[in-house]
Amino acid sequence: MFDRLLALGIASHEILRIRIPDGRVERLYDGTGRAPDGIVMIGDSVYWTTMGASMRDPDIPGEAGRDYGAANGGVHAIDRDGNNRRDLTGRGSVVTGKQLAFDGVDRLYWGDREGLRVSSIRLDGTDRRDEVINAPAPDRMSECVGVAVDASAGHLYWTQKGPSKGGRGRIFRAGLSVPDGESANRRTDIEVLWEGLPEPIDLEIHDGDLYWTDRGAPPLGNTLNRAPLPAIGQSGRTPEILADGFREAVGLAVDSEAVYVSDLSGRVRRIGRDGSDRLLAHFDGPITGICGLESRA
Repeated sequence: MFDRLLALGIASHEILRIRIPDGRVERLYDGTGRAPDGIVMIGDSVYWTTMGASMRDPDIPGEAGRDYGAANGGVHAIDRDGNNRRDLTGRGSVVTGKQLAFDGVDRLYWGDREGLRVSSIRLDGTDRRDEVINAPAPDRMSECVGVAVDASAGHLYWTQKGPSKGGRGRIFRAGLSVPDGESANRRTDIEVLWEGLPEPIDLEIHDGDLYWTDRGAPPLGNTLNRAPLPAIGQSGRTPEILADGFREAVGLAVDSEAVYVSDLSGRVRRIGRDGSDRLLAHFDGPITGICGLESRA
């Protein structure tokens, strides 16, 4: 059970620590780099991704008017006390770093949205590799965003959200390793589990269920969703909507008692398994990725 969360301020470039019992907030780190998005804590280190700097089109409102096509994102780390900043990826190796996941052993996985891929790296920054590379497609259909790892089953899950509010989002599954004789851009083990979703973003696996946030159009979008992990070769069941009314739902953290969701209005909500729904914190700026910390962390 979590007693704290770490949260990323995408505009403030901060890592924030939230106490779950009372919602009290502390700043852990200031200076993440431009547009931080995904975060995990492993042992005594905090890891996060950045989307990098964007080009702004003043004639197009909202996120659609931001071009993140430059390869200036990355994967970064600090010690738990906020010191010893290091960059795990080299300049130009990540386009738009999105959700970050850990395999429980020694590798981090992340979605690279404008890079059209899912990549991974060892915790020490070595052995970077691409796991999935998509061919370009119109309407943002090839962009990878959320990631989750089921290490016990040897599976990688990811979202491709499609066009904003487009109702064409998908969730995929493949093996944690590229099959022998194949490559990241030519894999035969990729399954489409869900399609026609409003706009799925971040993923988490807990007790045999897949949870995801969706920032698409209501009533099915701007929701927290849950569905059982499907068997190999089967499509996913219609998801259960656990909560709605978010304002561009993004970040996700799951424990045995609750699910925590952040959104771009700066809100972090606690959705209890007892049916409760509590506003845990409300920030002045948008919040992207979150992760939960247990009392010993």
